[in-house]
Order: sequence, then C-alpha cells, then structure tokens
Amino acid sequence: MADEKDTKTEGEAAAENAEALEEGTKKKSKKKLVMLVAVLTLVVLAGGGGAAFYFLHKTEQTEAEKQQAEADKKGAPVYYSLGDQLVNLSGEGKHPNFLKVKISLELADEKDLPLMDAIKPRIIDNFQVYLRELRIEDLRGSAGMYRLREELLMRVTEAAAPVRIRDVLFQEMLVQ
Repeated sequence: MADEKDTKTEGEAAAENAEALEEGTKKKSKKKLVMLVAVLTLVVLAGGGGAAFYFLHKTEQTEAEKQQAEADKKGAPVYYSLGDQLVNLSGEGKHPNFLKVKISLELADEKDLPLMDAIKPRIIDNFQVYLRELRIEDLRGSAGMYRLREELLMRVTEAAAPVRIRDVLFQEMLVQ
C-alpha cells in the first residue's frame, strides 16, 4: 500500500508538474505572443513610415521637375530697358534731393517687345508720378528698395495690361 500511496503521490506529483509546466508554457506562449505582436507592429509602422517618406520625397522631386520643365519652356529671360530716369524727390530742405534710376523689366514673352515700345511712354509717366512723391527716407535700406520694387511692379503691370511683366530690376540707383 505504501507503494500505491507513493504511486498516487508520484502520479499526483507528475500531474501537478505537468499542470505547472503547462501553465508555465501558457504564460511563456502568451509572453511570446505579446512580443511577436509588438515586433510585428513596429515592423508595420516602420514600413509605413518609410513608404510615406518615399512617396512624399518622390512628390517633391516631381514638383521640382515640373518647375524645371516650366523654366525650360519659358526659355531665356527677356529684358526691356526703360533707360535712365531722373526725378527730384519730395521733401523739405534748402536744396532738393534727386533720384537717378536705371530700370529694366523682365518680360514673360519675347513677342511682347514691340508692344512694349508702344506703351513705354505710359509706363515712364506712371513711374515719374510715383517717384516724384517719394522722400529720401522712403528709399533707405533694403526694405525701402523692396517696397519700391513692389510698387513699381504693380504700376507697370497695370500700365502694360496685355503684356505680362515678371519683375522690375534696378540696374543703377543714385540718390543725391
């Protein structure tokens, strides 16, 4: 009987060991499953991030290529010189201040050059009216130059209505 008791005890112990082993295996398999899910999630996220970066970068390259194609289509820039303009500036002082400026216009199309010859007096008149109202303080610094360029671009765009003007360029500027 002692053998039976030992056998039962051994059998019970073996069963308990098997159950404990099974529980330990289940816990380990759950841990493994959680780790596997975490690793797979990281792989998917990294792959998605890489794909998003690739497509965004490819889109930027495509836009840059489009801009380059447009620039190539436009060809070489076309410039139209308005020549020298000399105006006295508005201001209070014993002696007058003068502005001498040489301006060129960047045109969008070479075909507009003959039309520019026809409307040149109107453009110069618009510039003269505006420039005579400036004070010497208005022309100080890069901000003053920028405001002057923007204002002249707006006025020339208005005066040369059918012609498309890209930019106003200062070739020479002297304030005295």
